[in-house]
Amino acid sequence: MNSLPAATTAQAESVTDEKHPYRIVIVGGGAGGLELATQLGNKLGKSGKAEVTLVDRARTHIWKPLLHEIAAGSMDTGRHELPYQAQGHWHGFRYRYGEMIGLDRAGKRVHLGATYDEDGREITPDRWFPYDTLVIAVGSISNDFRTPGVKENAIMLDTPEQAERFNRRILNACVRAYAQPGPIRDGQLHVAIIGAGATGTELSAELHHAARGLVEFGLDKIDPEKDFKITLIEAAPRILPALPERLSKATTNILHSIGVEVRTGSAVTNVSKEGVTLANGDFIPSELVVWAAGVKGPEVLSNLDGLEVSRMNTLVVRPTLQTTVDDNIFVIGDAAYLVPEGETAPIPPRAQAAHQESSHLVTQIQRRMKGETKLAPFKYRDFGSLVSLGKYSTVGNLMGFIDGKSLRIEGWFAKIMYRSLYKMHEIALHGYVKVFLDTLSRLLTRRTEPQVKLH
Repeated sequence: MNSLPAATTAQAESVTDEKHPYRIVIVGGGAGGLELATQLGNKLGKSGKAEVTLVDRARTHIWKPLLHEIAAGSMDTGRHELPYQAQGHWHGFRYRYGEMIGLDRAGKRVHLGATYDEDGREITPDRWFPYDTLVIAVGSISNDFRTPGVKENAIMLDTPEQAERFNRRILNACVRAYAQPGPIRDGQLHVAIIGAGATGTELSAELHHAARGLVEFGLDKIDPEKDFKITLIEAAPRILPALPERLSKATTNILHSIGVEVRTGSAVTNVSKEGVTLANGDFIPSELVVWAAGVKGPEVLSNLDGLEVSRMNTLVVRPTLQTTVDDNIFVIGDAAYLVPEGETAPIPPRAQAAHQESSHLVTQIQRRMKGETKLAPFKYRDFGSLVSLGKYSTVGNLMGFIDGKSLRIEGWFAKIMYRSLYKMHEIALHGYVKVFLDTLSRLLTRRTEPQVKLH
C-alpha cells in the first residue's frame, strides 16, 4: 500500500504500548483458521500468554465441504453452524466481525473495512488491528474464467448464504411448477451443474435424492423421472479429474444409473436465463445453474502491500508457510500457494491440507514467540480423496496404506471414512465428549424431521 494514515486511538482495537501480550491475528474462520484460533486460544489465550484474535466477515462457521448438502436441502444449517463469538468465549480467543481490505506490513496492521446491515446502517467502523504474527486463512472463491453470463445467471457455492440461496431457488421452482396452470416447460426444472470436481459431482447426486423427497411431501404434479433433470458438465475429458481414473469411471457409472446426464469434454461459453451454451454449439435448457468450475484466491489477495501472488491469485509461501517477503505473515488453506520439494503442482485446496497446516502452525507460532527464527518446514501428507454421492454411494482412495500405494474404497466403509473427516474437524473444535453428544442428538432428531428442507 502507499501512504497510510497513522492509527488513532479510535481505530486501534488493541493497546499498543510495550506491555501488551503477544498479538496473533488470524484472518478467516474456515476449516484451518478456526481450528488454529481454537488451539492457540486454548494453549495461549486462556493463560494470557498471547492475545489471539480471529477476524471473519461472517458470524458463524460451516465446514465448507458440507455446502452441497445445504444447497440440496438435505442438511439443516442451524444444526451445524458454529457462532464465532461463542467459540471464542469457550476457547480463549477474541472474534472480530469484519472483512480484510488491506495491509500495512511496515506498521504490522490489518485493515478491516466498515460493515453495514441490510438497511445500510453501519455496524462496525473502518478499523486497523495490530499484530505480531498474522495468519491469512481467507480460503478461495469460485473462478468463472470470465465466462459471459455466469455472474448474472449462475449461483456459486462459496458460502452458506449462496448455498441457501440456491436451495430457496430450487424449492421455489418446484412450488411454482406445481402451482402453475400450464404444463412444466422444457428446462424449467432442469439443473445444470458446471464443473465436475468434488463439489459439482456430490451436488448432482444429492439433488437427485432431494428432488424426490420434495415430491413425496405433496408436489405430486411433478414427475421427478420426467420433469426433473440434472446435467453435470465438465470441460476435462472425465469427471473428478483430480482423482484416479478408475474412481472417475466408477462415479460416472453410479451417476448414469440414477439418471444424471454427464457431459465431459464440454467447455461452457455462455450462461443465460434459459440455459447453458457449450463450445460445440449445443444448448442445454436449464433455468437452474450452479457454477462449480475451479477456484482462485479472493480479490483482496492481489493487493496486500507487496505480498507475492500466484497465477491463481493465491499467496506464495515458503516451506515454513511464511510469505516470501515477510516472515511475520503466514498463509494456510486454499489461500496458500506452496509447491512441495520434488513436486510440480501446489498443495491442492482441500480441507485436509488446511487441517494439517493449522496443526503445524500451532507449534511453530509458539516457537516463534520464544524467539526462534528457524522454523520447521511444513510437510503435506495426502491421505487420499473421498467423494460422497449421498444415499447412493461413496467412493474414494486412501493413500499410503499398502506399500505407499493407494487403496480404492467404495460403499459403506467409504461413507464412514467420509463422515469421519467432518468428525475430525469437529473434534479439533470441541473435543470428543461434545462431538459424541452432538452426533447422538442429530441422529435422534433426524428421525422425527423431513429429510429435505421444505422452507
